[in-house]
Amino acid sequence: MIAKSFPRISHALSRRAVLRFGAAGLVLPRFLMAAAQAASQETETHGLSIFGDLAMPEGFSHFPYVNPDAPKGGEISLQVSATAGNQNFTTFNTLNIYILKGDGAAGMGAIFDSLMAGSGDEPDSMYGLLARAVRVSADKTVYRFLLRKEARFHDGSRLTARDVAFSLNLLKTKGHPSIRQTLRDLDAAEAEAEDIVMVRLKPQHSREAILIIAGQPVFSAAYYTSHPFDETSLQPPLGSSAYKVGAFDTGHFISFDRVPDYWGKDLAVNVGQANFDRIRFEYFGDRKVAFEAFKSGVFTFREEFTSSVWATGYDFAAVKDGRIIRATLPDESPMGTQGWFLNVRRDKFKNPKIRQAIGLAFDFEWTDANIMYGVYARTTSFFQNSPMAAQGSPAPEELALLEPFRSELDPSVFGEVYVPPVSDGSGQDRELLRRASQLFSEAGCKRAGTLLTLPDGKPFEIEFLDFDNALEPHTAPFIKNLKLLGIEARYRVVDAAQYKRRLDDFDYDVVTSRFGLGLTPGEGMRSTFGSEAASLPGSRNVSGIANKVVDALIEKALVAETREQLTFICRAIDRILRSGHYWVPMWNKPNHLVAYWDLFNRPERSPRYEIGVVSTWWYDEEKAKRIHSAGR
Repeated sequence: MIAKSFPRISHALSRRAVLRFGAAGLVLPRFLMAAAQAASQETETHGLSIFGDLAMPEGFSHFPYVNPDAPKGGEISLQVSATAGNQNFTTFNTLNIYILKGDGAAGMGAIFDSLMAGSGDEPDSMYGLLARAVRVSADKTVYRFLLRKEARFHDGSRLTARDVAFSLNLLKTKGHPSIRQTLRDLDAAEAEAEDIVMVRLKPQHSREAILIIAGQPVFSAAYYTSHPFDETSLQPPLGSSAYKVGAFDTGHFISFDRVPDYWGKDLAVNVGQANFDRIRFEYFGDRKVAFEAFKSGVFTFREEFTSSVWATGYDFAAVKDGRIIRATLPDESPMGTQGWFLNVRRDKFKNPKIRQAIGLAFDFEWTDANIMYGVYARTTSFFQNSPMAAQGSPAPEELALLEPFRSELDPSVFGEVYVPPVSDGSGQDRELLRRASQLFSEAGCKRAGTLLTLPDGKPFEIEFLDFDNALEPHTAPFIKNLKLLGIEARYRVVDAAQYKRRLDDFDYDVVTSRFGLGLTPGEGMRSTFGSEAASLPGSRNVSGIANKVVDALIEKALVAETREQLTFICRAIDRILRSGHYWVPMWNKPNHLVAYWDLFNRPERSPRYEIGVVSTWWYDEEKAKRIHSAGR
């Protein structure tokens, strides 16, 4: 649905206001005339969208995927399934997730409100949360957010424009490096009144810059006058959202308690959401131990990421008698950009022929059939399962983007896009291994008996670094083939804290990463593929990609005026990245495999672009009584 055109609102002084300054016809002071003229060129809107296609009209009551009458109560407990910033999958030692230091606790973003909130049905739209509306200048460089006067922190103090400006400036200067990078287009954030915050963007800013800003957490300026922001801490910070930090045990679990008198509970962006009285995240250092804990009811919701467990592990009593439900939840978000990423900061991986040869040693067909029960598809693109994935030969629109850089690009970019070859499924495809051996030779590597040496004469060694051994069965046959090629490869598991430090410092050969860039890729590309991010500690550019042409195309993508333009730019970027062989792509599936104790109910449908479990499901007292009477 296309949003209606919002009327141009004039904020020139009214006749009554003029009379306060003197007789009608009196010339206004120059600064008031300038302010009135600027305001008259602003447009007021209840939401923001990258391409202007808001689905929800002004005055909407709730999102269409929620149950507005969902009851409140109960608890959901789950594992950490995604991380951001300084968070860690297996432990935590700080409640500050917005800096580089420490291992941040899961769920901390739930305690802070932001200026606007996203919709799970729209890939790039936001609607007012702390802000009741926003006024946008004609050139889209100045945004005035009009705050709700009822907004409060959990201690009852008012949340004002000063807090918003303070938070944005704090994150831009002292936040996690990845946050600072995404806020690079923020020129100024200032409180013009208690309920008006002005945000000014830099010229040539990215089209999603304002959405990134509008989605940042808002902190209490008063709280951080006595609490240093740039230090790790286990003291729960002052928040303003539907939840506050509850009980926790460092490294073991953390819970969040619903705030019954939350100031924003009746807002359209919140109705039917935040239904659980308590959300609890459980931490485990071992996935097998975690699965046993789920089976015994230690936690109540689990997303399954291991196909063999999904295929054979759910044959215990609680599943058979219906106390545990298994479900496949759809998700239209582009998924599956997962692979082993080679750290090209290291000399051994500088040559793309070497990187391509390494990829030929992975037999996906054998792995999928023998380890993953055939439920996955091979990943091929950095924009997997999205219109942005390159296909076949470049379209004329792609060629127009690539042609100016022809001398700087590998000729293969202008031909059929690279797709990993299909193996014979034997686990040891001799033809592919011969091709790999030939590529190593062309790159200057030499065989010395059974060992392969790099062009500088050093033995070729590769370490696959991980924080648990879940992928060891998948990596072992890959390593076996690498050894046949003469590479001394090994799989190394380190504790989660050490893994994070090494990841932040780029101290690894190969790591596994999984990410999605959404249906409207933007700033995420800069932090995942951009040259600046390649040297930024803690960045998502794990391979260290530093390609000037990719940088130039990302800049074009960030200011693309239509979705069609963006699509062709991303396809061109995909061609360049795939020709560079920065990774060994793994596998993907376009849905979520979940299992949960039958304690919950959910809306008739999920949001289109997320599964919405924690946000939109609710606790069912009657189901819970049956489960508990059966002796969970």
